[in-house]
Amino acid sequence: MKVKKSGAIIEVDLHGLRTEDAEYRLLHLIDHAGPEITEILVIHGYSRGQALRDMVRETLSHPRIKSRLKTLNEGQTRLLLRKK
Repeated sequence: MKVKKSGAIIEVDLHGLRTEDAEYRLLHLIDHAGPEITEILVIHGYSRGQALRDMVRETLSHPRIKSRLKTLNEGQTRLLLRKK
């Protein structure tokens, strides 16, 4: 998992992870994201299966997730976060 922070946005690349590992790591990241973080851009891919995309867009659950936004790139999803 590759993580890059740019201001109030964290970009995380889940390529190569199993769904369960990706979910655990995303939840850990959200738990430990500071109050200044307002968005997580998740790069999950789409051409080699849809399990990661479906987990991020449909089943991932955390109290800080305010909304999920699909991007024009099918391999990405934006998670907008509530204030801590």
